[in-house]
Amino acid sequence: MSLTVGVAAAALVSGCESIDRSSVAQQGPGPLRPHPDNPRYFAHAGGDPVYLTGSHTWNNVVDMGETDPPAPLDYPAYIQWLKAQGHNFTRLWTWELLRWDSSSLEGQPPRNHTIAPHRYVRSGPGLAVDGRPKFDLTRLNDRYFENLSERVRIADENGIYVSVMLFEGWGNQTIPDAYSQSPYHPANNVNGIDGDLNGDGIALEVHQLAIPAVTEIQKRYVARVLEALNHFDNLIYEIGNEVHHSSTAWQYEMIRFIREYENRLPKQHPVGMTYQYRFGINQTLFASPADWISPNDVVIYRIDPPPADGSKVILADTDHFWGVGGNATWVWKSFFRGLNPIFMDPMDGAIIAADPARLDAGAVRRSMGQTLTWSQRIPLAAMAPHGELASSTYCLADPGIEYLVFVPGERAGATVELPEGDYRYLWFDTETSSETDFEMFSHPGGPAWRPKPYAASSVLHIVRVRVPGQTSFSE
Repeated sequence: MSLTVGVAAAALVSGCESIDRSSVAQQGPGPLRPHPDNPRYFAHAGGDPVYLTGSHTWNNVVDMGETDPPAPLDYPAYIQWLKAQGHNFTRLWTWELLRWDSSSLEGQPPRNHTIAPHRYVRSGPGLAVDGRPKFDLTRLNDRYFENLSERVRIADENGIYVSVMLFEGWGNQTIPDAYSQSPYHPANNVNGIDGDLNGDGIALEVHQLAIPAVTEIQKRYVARVLEALNHFDNLIYEIGNEVHHSSTAWQYEMIRFIREYENRLPKQHPVGMTYQYRFGINQTLFASPADWISPNDVVIYRIDPPPADGSKVILADTDHFWGVGGNATWVWKSFFRGLNPIFMDPMDGAIIAADPARLDAGAVRRSMGQTLTWSQRIPLAAMAPHGELASSTYCLADPGIEYLVFVPGERAGATVELPEGDYRYLWFDTETSSETDFEMFSHPGGPAWRPKPYAASSVLHIVRVRVPGQTSFSE
């Protein structure tokens, strides 16, 4: 199935009537909130924790491609594909430039992508640099918001949670001559807006508080998004993708604006702040008023993710660690450290290609689906990272009651620190999804060694079924 070949939207939407409602995520009542007992995860009001994991790709809201207009993404097929992977989350991208050349990335073939639809009306008078009418930044494009709302709706009906990205900063900084492709360039709008105050050709100022007229235009756009999507429960907001490190005050202000605006509306949704490319630091994210964050550290988070402490919900995004990259072991390690791993997925390579010799995307996707299943098999609200209890250091536990341990690679097994009692356990093979039957063992207390029956990375699940003094096993 090619996800870049569009089909008539009406036909695809009508096809959604056959959705299997039994697989729809428990999305009511109300929007997500950090779980009151285990705020490493989201939850609906009074509900179980919601562990988020899944693929996302660049053209899942705006269309991108080398043709003009670009070929549309078959979005209903994309959502069905996410479900088939066992995922429950995707990040919905926006894009602010008229076009971008992905060949500026190392190893990429020459591709000059056109972008549509844009958030502002292209009414003219006069033509922008791409030969189409200039933008009127005071007029918002109904098609953009209808498209966004429709995609959130289809995701909602299929049990997929979404992060709605409001702004995009990476392209503004890295794409050659990006400012000439910006709606905030005076050659591209009829409003006399010039987003490059210092004339350096980069226009970081559009994601600062440096130009009040631009900030006002942006807030009108954000307000329109909030109005269009407020009735959905399956969404969280992201201020912007990899907006530069000097955008902090602007991002904090946008978070406050969303909170204040949604307080007038029936529903309030979580707001996130993600890695500030370049030179951003994670402390800025943790200190922010955001509900959730996506940090960056290409060494620590790639190799040995630090455990989440619950101060923020953390969506660990391969986008901010590799760009296009990741591996299955990283997904499992992140899950066992209380993180919510998500994958910037090259899909069929139509936008950015990945080297299959360096990235096993299928294994990453499979691992996210497996971790989601495990999050639903254990009492996640009571489980927290307890690396000190397992020899592998990757352990989610409700100490004294239940333990889930990840044993990467070909290690022979795991030692787990257990109190005295009777236990049952099984092993799960992460490569084949096979698992052993439950076996019983009694333990006097202290380190307990369990040999691993599989050569591949595996998961050990231990449940205490009787404590000293009990005369029968608990259920």
